[in-house]
Amino acid sequence: MRYFFEEYALDTDRRELHRGPNVVPTAPQVFDLLDYLIRNREHVVSKDDLVNAIWHGRIVSDMALTTRLNAARSAIGDSGEEQRLIKTLPRKGFRFVGAVQEDDRPSASAIVEGSHAESSNSEPSLPDKPSIAVLPFENMSGDPEQDYFADGMVEEITTALSRFKWLFVIARNSSFTFKGKAVDVKEVGRRLGVRYVLEGSVRKSSAKIRITGQLIDVSTGAHIWADRFERDLTDIFVLQDDVTLAVVSAIQPKLLQTEMATAGRRRPENLTAYDYFLRALQRFSLATRESLAEALRLAHRALELDPRFGIVAALAAGCHHLNLQFGYAVDPQFERKEAVRLFRLALSVDDSDSDILAWAAIISAFTVGDSESEIEMADRAVALNPSSFHAWNCRGHVNRLVGLLEEAIRSFERAVRVSPVDPWLQYAFAGIGYASIELRRFDEAIAVGKKALRLNRSHSGALRVLASAFAHLGRDGETREAAARLLEVDPAFTISLWIARGGQSNAKLMIEGLRKAGLPE
Repeated sequence: MRYFFEEYALDTDRRELHRGPNVVPTAPQVFDLLDYLIRNREHVVSKDDLVNAIWHGRIVSDMALTTRLNAARSAIGDSGEEQRLIKTLPRKGFRFVGAVQEDDRPSASAIVEGSHAESSNSEPSLPDKPSIAVLPFENMSGDPEQDYFADGMVEEITTALSRFKWLFVIARNSSFTFKGKAVDVKEVGRRLGVRYVLEGSVRKSSAKIRITGQLIDVSTGAHIWADRFERDLTDIFVLQDDVTLAVVSAIQPKLLQTEMATAGRRRPENLTAYDYFLRALQRFSLATRESLAEALRLAHRALELDPRFGIVAALAAGCHHLNLQFGYAVDPQFERKEAVRLFRLALSVDDSDSDILAWAAIISAFTVGDSESEIEMADRAVALNPSSFHAWNCRGHVNRLVGLLEEAIRSFERAVRVSPVDPWLQYAFAGIGYASIELRRFDEAIAVGKKALRLNRSHSGALRVLASAFAHLGRDGETREAAARLLEVDPAFTISLWIARGGQSNAKLMIEGLRKAGLPE
């Protein structure tokens, strides 16, 4: 069944909420809440009705219910103040008051997805990007009541992974056809048309829950990642969110690294635009002068094949941006113009992609300086994908550049939390260092600067943080050491050239410290 209201469509077969052509990320309980309210829109439903329908009579706090109602309203562009679509009637309950049209014909995509699991004679081919199915987690508690928790965990992880647009994620309905069955992951991969399978188990004992997960490449049977998570059994919904974040944060960078490592080897004679993108991403991650030049070359090859490949345009913009920021630019004006042109091209293709918005926000913050627009893009990036290190890290830098220092630190800390082993972690630590200096927290700046330097001994941002912070504290020996190391890493560094790279209007104490450190003007 599909329900249409305003510009939204709720597809109960696919368990998806759409706004126009775009899928709106929706947590499982939020989807169920919308479904129940819409189906029962002819009358008021009580809190007890919702608890019985959505949580099957389990004890749910008023705060948990309010949180889910607020999330449901937010997903459909409503709010507690406006109550345009979901109305609260004090002491009575809730009612969906929007005009709704129904369509009980199954969508073509739902039929196709269902056939993946049902027909062994029509096995789908692998899509031209990484593909994954999250299988039902096995309940090893001996307690049937824990089935709902295990199923909810799978739905949350599936929803979170689907926010990464470079990743093809099989819908929950198809994955759950394997529930309760002994499966061969290679067979699952063939029947669902995916390269990766995530499987796991849930075990409850006393006041704790232990969740295990493993990511498998079905083409080889190799285990790419495995881990175990143990949490206190307190608020069940907070626990689901906590473990979902931990699982997605662990497997997303691992999966992308695996894809980058194999890019160009799978189809050596017929490289597609997506393969060029993965190869460009791998070169970009090295962040050297030579690797960024190669990343740009590969990105432009991808754009030649597909001029509307938005994320590739954003990546190319990022290459030009890093050329500027790292002092690699031969022609800074050209790099700046190309960075702006390419991020605007990417936005024109897709302004609802978290990665594109994050790139646009940070590049604009350094080159354009429209703080209201940049904050809005950064906020949308993390709202679209709360599990993205890139989005949180860029949001941190945007807030730092516009002078919202406490918010910047919170964003950097969130980036570290969602991806604690990210290969770009040093940039988040350096960002905390920059913001801490402007807040006169020089000891904290030194602590995070050292963390960044342990990850990358040649990270110029960390060395600038340390030189400035040590100088502010009058620690002369350490100041000289950090300044000397910075000039080894970046021999052409001068304070005026660094300022000219852009974005330093709110870095007054940072600049003052660099001058105190005796670095060339």
